[in-house]
Amino acid sequence: MGRRGGRGWYGRVFAAAVGVTAVAAVTSVWTAEAGPVSTAGAGKAGQHTAHAPQKAVSVEIAHASDRGARGVNITIDDGPDPVWTPQVLQVLKEYGVKATFCMVGTQAQAHPDLVKAVVAAGHRLCDHSVSHDTTMDKKPESYQSKEIVDAERMITEASGGVHPQYYRAPGGAFTPYSRKLAASHGMRPLGWNVDSKDFERPGTDAIVATVKSEISNGPTLLFHDAGGDRSETVAALREILPWLKEQGYRFGFPVR
Repeated sequence: MGRRGGRGWYGRVFAAAVGVTAVAAVTSVWTAEAGPVSTAGAGKAGQHTAHAPQKAVSVEIAHASDRGARGVNITIDDGPDPVWTPQVLQVLKEYGVKATFCMVGTQAQAHPDLVKAVVAAGHRLCDHSVSHDTTMDKKPESYQSKEIVDAERMITEASGGVHPQYYRAPGGAFTPYSRKLAASHGMRPLGWNVDSKDFERPGTDAIVATVKSEISNGPTLLFHDAGGDRSETVAALREILPWLKEQGYRFGFPVR
């Protein structure tokens, strides 16, 4: 899921935390030369193949949308899941919305057909670690590295060669080290502004109400397509996506 403990933790805490821990925004270019050649969807706009050099990205955690002040970013965590990911993809297709899928490495490895379907539909990939350990920030750097880099490999291989463009720490458990490591691999650290709380399955109406009341917090919205019954999420997206359009929002991707 997107975050640990009390909901809204990351959006409220990060602004203060970044002022305490100054991290040099120096990143390197990811240049894996021997990755597999991309297949379905690899040539789509916004996707990167595993064998192509990646543009250097910031270590700072992204929140903004590439569509500007009225942009919103739909992000989907914890999949792919054979039951719920296809349903989420269908809703996104119906409303012409592109999203960012933050995938758990083992899930991607188990369901490569779904990873390829996400890419083929023009969505972006995000590394969400191998095992979704929300205590990663308390673990040694060697552990963090394995979780991030192994998931990157699993997702890239499952996609047929499309490299994740972002890294979202499970539960928002970023560290200066994990952010620098992700950025050095061409993956912008990715946060969120609105936690839909769909992971708790509070009911479709509650999910919709949360998004509507908190959309002023910022453009990046957090939903889930795995971790249990996501029928409420699917139903909520059917209400939220057209409502956002009616409010004049434009769907985009997190800045890189």
